[in-house]
Amino acid sequence: MDLKKGNQVKIITGKDRGKTGEILEIDRKLNKIKIKSINMIKRHTKPTKENKGGIISKESFIHQSNVKNIDLKKDEKKGASKK
Repeated sequence: MDLKKGNQVKIITGKDRGKTGEILEIDRKLNKIKIKSINMIKRHTKPTKENKGGIISKESFIHQSNVKNIDLKKDEKKGASKK
């Protein structure tokens, strides 16, 4: 699958099924991607001098087989070459 950072994808399985989001990070070695506001997890962090601490929500990785690419730019390029 041609996945790149910044592409729009749709989740096809899991707890966030049907949602769409933008790719933030790709781990090609493990075939996983991180999507904006998808697969949110809670992290409990200790307070430090720089960080206040507490419970922080952040994105976690999801396997690339659970997403479908819906980037419009890619579809436009394919449509132009068919004509």
